[in-house]
Amino acid sequence: MGIVVDNVSKQFGSFKAVDQVSLEIKSGSLVALLGPSGSGKSTLLRLIAGLEMPDSGRILLTGKDATYQSVQERNIGFVFQHYALFKHLTVRQNIAFGLEIRKAPAKKIKGRVEQLLELVQLSGLGDRYPSQLSGGQRQRVALARALAVEPEVLLLDEPFGALDAKVRKDLRAWLRRLHDEVHVTTVFVTHDQEEAMEVSDEVVVMNQGRVEQVGTPAAIYDNPATAFVMSFIGPVNVLPNTANIFQRSGFETSHPQVFLRPQDVIIEKTPNGATAPAKVSRLIHLGWEIQLELTLDDGQVVTANLTRDRYNELQLEPQQRVFVKPKDAKSFPVYYS
Repeated sequence: MGIVVDNVSKQFGSFKAVDQVSLEIKSGSLVALLGPSGSGKSTLLRLIAGLEMPDSGRILLTGKDATYQSVQERNIGFVFQHYALFKHLTVRQNIAFGLEIRKAPAKKIKGRVEQLLELVQLSGLGDRYPSQLSGGQRQRVALARALAVEPEVLLLDEPFGALDAKVRKDLRAWLRRLHDEVHVTTVFVTHDQEEAMEVSDEVVVMNQGRVEQVGTPAAIYDNPATAFVMSFIGPVNVLPNTANIFQRSGFETSHPQVFLRPQDVIIEKTPNGATAPAKVSRLIHLGWEIQLELTLDDGQVVTANLTRDRYNELQLEPQQRVFVKPKDAKSFPVYYS
């Protein structure tokens, strides 16, 4: 067993940051807490770490009740967004810090530090100071320092948030490979949907202090449990159920809003009885994909994505008249805007 969050709540004044959350994270897994700002994901992470105490509920780590244990008692590694490295210490000294606090033997410290330098691909940089490293390298030092004490759980709060897009993408792939080597139960907070989907075994989608859905990246994307999950994970068109594209295709729902992903908009050059007429308002070339902005005859605007091959096959141009229908659409009882 890894981490169990049992009906945990945390309130700051009148604001419910975490509201009766229950969650089980399997031992050795890599899990993302995903949600917008204010959804409670960072507070939940801090509750697991012991940096905050819950108002109610329990937190179990590796089968033991850790609800009121101190940070030190929990044997957790924590990595912050802004690294929190000691500027006056070298890379090697930063990594060794936790072991020295625990008064580990010098020989063990030296061996562990060298092992970690190799693991995080910083061999040869041990004598540098943080100011002499790139942002990506500093984040890897922070991860090595957290791993040095061999924690049972590794927690990361927006670990790549301060980095540029290219470095973020490289570090995401690196973190996945690192996890596959060390198999430490890992939970990381992010508001970046692509980051969560790319790195994690499971995604916990949070909204307004509650868990909306837990599942694999594929399950979360293909079978969203709520309107919020569908609208937050990936691009989506949100249309009234009276839109022509649904009336013509025969899609029926009693719910007022319908969710349609851009890649699920089928475009034809001729009508077939189940399609709705539309005009190509805009074409956006995104490399391997073409994005179209379509205006239906009823005034609704729909975004559609085509592969380059399909786009070349259709030979579309701005202002061209086309005919569209949904391949797959979903509706939900409630939509959280």
